[in-house]
Amino acid sequence: MATEDDDTVFPSAESLASVPLADAPILLFICFHKALRSELSELRQLAAAASESDSNGQELLLELRQRFEFLKLVCKYHTAAEDEVIFLALDVHIKNVASTYSLEHESFNELFNSIFHCLDVLLEEEKNISKPFQELICCIGTIQTSISQHMLKEEQQVFPLLMQQFSSKEQGSLVWQFICSVPVILIEQFLPWMMSFLSLEEQLDVTHCIKEIVPGEKTLLEVVNSWLGNDDQPSCGSYTSVGKDIQCPDGCADMRGKLKMHLSKWSFSENWNWIKARFIQTDVGQNPIHCLNIWHGAIRKDLKEILEELYQIRSSGCFSNLDSIVIRLKFLADVLSFYGNALKTFFYPVLNQLANCCPPPSDEQFLNGHHIEGLLLLLQYNPQNGISLCLFLENLCRELESFLLEVNKQFALQEMEVFPIISKNCSHELQQRLLYMSLNIMPLGLLKCVIMWFSAQLSEDESRSILQSVKQGDSFVNKSFASLLHKWFQTGYSGKTSIEKLREDLQSIFKSRCSFISEQIKEVFGSSSLALGMKLPEGSNPGPTEPPSANKGSNCFSSSSSPHTAKKYETSYSSGINLHIFFPETVKIINPFPKFPGDGGSSSIINEPKPVDIIFFFHKALRKDLEYLVSGSAQLAENLGLIIDFRRRFDLIRVLYQIHSDAEDEIAFPALEAKGTVQNISHSYTIDHQLEVEYFSRISLILDKMYELQVSISSADSNTQDQRMLNHHQLRRRLHDMCKSMHKSLSNHIHREEVELWPSFRESFSIEEQEKIIGRMLGTTRAEVLQDMIPWLMASLTVEEQHTLMSLWRKAVRNTMFDEWLGEWCEEYDVAKVVEESSISPSWTADPLEIISTYLAKEVINEENEGIIAEKKSDFPQRDHVDSDVETFRNCDVDDKEKDLNRDENNYECSVCTKLSSDSDKKRCCEVADATDQTDKSGQDFQLPKSSLRCERLLTMNQEDLEATIRRVSRDSSLDPQKKSYIIQNLLMSRWIVRQQISHPVSSNGEDIPDQHPSYQDHLKLTFGCKHYKRNCKLLVACCNQLYTCRHCHDEVADHSLDRKSVTKMMCMKCLKIQPIGRSCSTVSCDNFSMAKYYCKICKLFDDEREIYHCPFCNLCRVGKGLGIDYFHCMNCNACMSRSLSAHTCREKCLEDNCPICHEYIFTSTSPVKCLPCGHVMHSTCFRDYTCSHYTCPICSKSLGDMQIYFRMLDAQLAEEKIPDEYAGITQAILCNDCEKKGAAPFHWLHHKCSCCGSYNTRLT
Repeated sequence: MATEDDDTVFPSAESLASVPLADAPILLFICFHKALRSELSELRQLAAAASESDSNGQELLLELRQRFEFLKLVCKYHTAAEDEVIFLALDVHIKNVASTYSLEHESFNELFNSIFHCLDVLLEEEKNISKPFQELICCIGTIQTSISQHMLKEEQQVFPLLMQQFSSKEQGSLVWQFICSVPVILIEQFLPWMMSFLSLEEQLDVTHCIKEIVPGEKTLLEVVNSWLGNDDQPSCGSYTSVGKDIQCPDGCADMRGKLKMHLSKWSFSENWNWIKARFIQTDVGQNPIHCLNIWHGAIRKDLKEILEELYQIRSSGCFSNLDSIVIRLKFLADVLSFYGNALKTFFYPVLNQLANCCPPPSDEQFLNGHHIEGLLLLLQYNPQNGISLCLFLENLCRELESFLLEVNKQFALQEMEVFPIISKNCSHELQQRLLYMSLNIMPLGLLKCVIMWFSAQLSEDESRSILQSVKQGDSFVNKSFASLLHKWFQTGYSGKTSIEKLREDLQSIFKSRCSFISEQIKEVFGSSSLALGMKLPEGSNPGPTEPPSANKGSNCFSSSSSPHTAKKYETSYSSGINLHIFFPETVKIINPFPKFPGDGGSSSIINEPKPVDIIFFFHKALRKDLEYLVSGSAQLAENLGLIIDFRRRFDLIRVLYQIHSDAEDEIAFPALEAKGTVQNISHSYTIDHQLEVEYFSRISLILDKMYELQVSISSADSNTQDQRMLNHHQLRRRLHDMCKSMHKSLSNHIHREEVELWPSFRESFSIEEQEKIIGRMLGTTRAEVLQDMIPWLMASLTVEEQHTLMSLWRKAVRNTMFDEWLGEWCEEYDVAKVVEESSISPSWTADPLEIISTYLAKEVINEENEGIIAEKKSDFPQRDHVDSDVETFRNCDVDDKEKDLNRDENNYECSVCTKLSSDSDKKRCCEVADATDQTDKSGQDFQLPKSSLRCERLLTMNQEDLEATIRRVSRDSSLDPQKKSYIIQNLLMSRWIVRQQISHPVSSNGEDIPDQHPSYQDHLKLTFGCKHYKRNCKLLVACCNQLYTCRHCHDEVADHSLDRKSVTKMMCMKCLKIQPIGRSCSTVSCDNFSMAKYYCKICKLFDDEREIYHCPFCNLCRVGKGLGIDYFHCMNCNACMSRSLSAHTCREKCLEDNCPICHEYIFTSTSPVKCLPCGHVMHSTCFRDYTCSHYTCPICSKSLGDMQIYFRMLDAQLAEEKIPDEYAGITQAILCNDCEKKGAAPFHWLHHKCSCCGSYNTRLT
């Protein structure tokens, strides 16, 4: 397990540690994981030691570079083997598991490049290397963390699946294919290197496992044993090292020492003096290098024959041999790739030294990589791209003609300029070494096929010469390996391996996963003619269809391949690995991932927004804050005072990301898996989320330590202070390194989600389904979190993106009170209200008379305006402008994209989002709020004229005017039923309210207000409150101008209901002072005395004993721990529900109705509510009383539960009843209330059974 100070390494999966390799050979890769973790840890320690060392810095840096180059090469082959061997095999059994791991592999190359960049900077710099060294250590930590996390995920998900889906023998075949696909020169170093990190017991286990998976060939087993370090035979690389006097120590414990010396095996320029002294000569006889001329001839011959066969196919129109030709070309392309690499790695460095450092032009050294890559890309033919076989054949002929001309040109250059120089100046021994190393640069599986193919091309004299050369090399190369090459050469030349067997091997090796030529050929020849939609190119002569054996007289590979009979997973070489290593861009073209709409910027999302794009906007904000963590952690070194702000920002990111991850794991990912189109795709991301929790925890722990040290530094003495400053500096470095690692890891995670997952959401789900998913994710988000999340999101988005986000958000929550909540919350920051004035909730206004005045008769309003407009303008100077913006926004159609996006100045979303994203605007809002408070306190003179005018109008208003106003309200379609009821109630009570305000005027100092004394919930314990709530304050009710402990206390004695949101003042029960409502008492004597543990600014609710939360979608306070904890909000039902009811019957706005039994409005009711199976609701007490005599829903008549026992009782009762003869055989048409199907039932005066579902809950039709 990782230690407390180990910030980068994730531990390996312990569940696999006890499984022996004999039972699961695939776990050999776990040994590689262990070696890779240990090597990265050692390299980080070595870099740290080099940063503190004053001597041998250059040597340490060179050693670091060599070891990282080796590690990069090993990782490249390992990841390529996983992508092309392991993952492809797993994908046959379980789809979509491995694709995300392949995406992760793409990021490894960038991580290694960042390390090499740091090393280059350090090697060039001589002074001021402290900062580059720290950057290097940070980069090593980043790659260490990323790779360790990747390997841990594989151990938790991929390898258990491989063990489950594949037998031990099949696993061994996959491991052997990996070994045979890595170049010999690398595998003979990789295996000892890996073994050096294992315990003795693990080494024996690995040795036994490899012996079991190696095919039953004694010589081959001896070669593998020599690679494992079990004998003292020399390796090919050991003699191309730094000198003849170096002796490599024996034993696995010293393998890393061997590796250090072998890493420079390709540096001929560094070792040229030793090579020149031993291997350069001026007079030689027969030269081994001449065998390369034979090699060139064999390649030329095969390419020419293939081109001739393509011409024959084009002229005859018979495509039966095309698949075999494509496989032969892939084989030759692989051969030329490795041959060109051998020339570049071994021959040209020698040639450069012999030619006095005057290398030939780079484009003349050998085939340009683009030539081979272009041919390979063309060979990955896929008819799904819309290209016919005829067009493919024409392109292939043209490409091969050009390719053959280039090969002839390059081969002629080698034979005339390169080989003569080497033949003249190099000894036989050096030439043989160069040839052996050229063979060793090939993978073992490909090398066997190449030797078999090449030896079959030779004459008797050529064969004897090459065999003699192989025997002469036994003295300086691995004897077992030389014997194996000799055996393969003899087998190929003697013809012991049949053409059919060799053809099958090539077929299984080079048959691409993306090639469908064979399948299309079968389709074509399965029909009566070739003319099924396939047009021949102009100038070709379609001839009769020939049998597959028409060309059997040509080269041994030219006949059509026989049916593939090789067993599954027994391929000894994967050509796809070579494609990954040499031509990675071709792999991306062949197997592209879907492009995320946001890759080209957010314009595509803005133009075609979908609800799921809310996730993209969250990702954008998260990326911005991850960048802040990196830059902010670096700034802590310059300003220690920033740690509090940094910690606050970090905690916000942590909370938001945790909520986002939980929503994905619990809602989004299960929905995608349940869709069925892309199963098994999300589990890797769930593991990421679990590991990322560890990231945040470790950073939080470091921040805690830093804060404690910073607090203690100021009070410490000088000696202790220096030590603590040093510790603080070390913690800052660790923090910065971890922030960079987390930034890289989370950014890659987000990128993979956007590339792989979210396009599936956009394509697999309809708009309604996406809105439901987003709604469920938002429904688990608490109001407090939304208050932090919304400004955080807006600060990272452009104006257009803010429009798009809020439009998508509002559509997803359109059935809820979210707009109302958002407006009330924004009102605290002096931001414009969310909804237009016509639909503003009456609860937003402090004085009920102001609500009534809005709906008075026209002539009354006109008279009021003359005396009130000036007063409003003086109190609220920006009101008219804000209301115009709000009205423009509220009247716009949410489905009209162009209106939403083009209304920059008059759109509410823009103005709200911009203000929320600006700190300066927030400060200005606070200043305006303070000024308003001062106006409320000092501007008492302005209230009297307005109140007097209203009172006068209302008292002189006749009954006809009042009824006309009530009819206007009733006809107003912009108001929902709840708002209409509230306004009508206040209109009916308006005269009483006026008289109450006249008889009980509000006093600014709180005098002359009744009940200005404390109330107690428990008189013995002197606990403040009432029978409804425990709290330390009373509410000043504006409509009655009296003090009540809570709204229920008011409603019990008054003949009207209190709008809790209209309350603006309270009385502290400790000091008895009336003051603006707030969480604590504002008087000095009370010293911030808390009014209650829970306080809601919107609902004006205080409670000191229960767990309560405010739902932003109900815009009410509910009893419970909170959204996402024990409740969630269903956007369609517009109701908070227990999380156990995540699967329920949805009915739109089901709570915004009256109880069908007692007719109380359910949405604001304080009584428990029962949700029925049909989706309707009623009070729990009403349900208990109702079900005493009924079993069907009073609204839809469906059964209220499982009534099978009752129905069986009715079956028994009807079986005993005797129907009169005149009614026997008569049936009645019925409709079942439960299954809603029509049918017929035997005649009965009361009971009729449904023939479909067996229910008696039916009615006659």
